[in-house]
Amino acid sequence: MDELRFLLDSDICIYALLGRSEALRQRLRAQPEGTVAISAVTLAEVGVGYGAAIEKADELKAFLTQVEVLPFDDSAARSYAALPFRRGSFDRLIAAHALAAGRTLVTNNEADFSDVPQLKVENWTKP
Repeated sequence: MDELRFLLDSDICIYALLGRSEALRQRLRAQPEGTVAISAVTLAEVGVGYGAAIEKADELKAFLTQVEVLPFDDSAARSYAALPFRRGSFDRLIAAHALAAGRTLVTNNEADFSDVPQLKVENWTKP
């Protein structure tokens, strides 16, 4: 199995679940199995918004069979503590997790992460 390379942000997960971007669907399909994951923090954020809707629970479960959920561990917590201070948010936790795991963060909100040093960011919603 290839090394895990990408961590999906919450907005990208929502886009994928709602089918909002053909470019995103193509990029996700093109990735080798096991190279795309989400943070446990992302699962929490998506679960609150999208997964809380009973009629959407099966879609979320199906999505989670396609991506690994990485636990937010002590390495990610230390990375979070080292980020430049900004009001705490899911985005900061997810960015820290991507840094700690050495992964590229896939998001449609690049500006939200522009001040995170050394974070690699890609937007797969753009063709």
